[in-house]
Amino acid sequence: QVQLVESGGGLVQPGGSLRLSCSASGSISSVETMGWYRQAPGKQRELVAQITRFGTTNYADSVKGRATISRDNAKTMVLLQMNTLEPEDTAVYYCNADVVRFGNMKNYWGQGTQVTVSS
Repeated sequence: QVQLVESGGGLVQPGGSLRLSCSASGSISSVETMGWYRQAPGKQRELVAQITRFGTTNYADSVKGRATISRDNAKTMVLLQMNTLEPEDTAVYYCNADVVRFGNMKNYWGQGTQVTVSS
């Protein structure tokens, strides 16, 4: 069994910052690409940022210059630092990971963490 556990959401004022973290646990051989997605009310889930196990990153245009995604040395944790937050960043943020177990790769989602940007 694999779990992705997220933390770091909450209420932030416009212009503020937050850091989201996600840790993968379970019987894992390796974790390949990890990323963050978000879903605002009435909208489709969208990619925010992702990072491969080799450190290659990809960001949504809406967060470029404001977000930094990184991974720990063990490659099982992913961090998302977001600065200069805007009300439009309000959404449920989901961690996503491609996990290899027993020679097979499968995609997993975290349970989601609410981020609200409001004064």
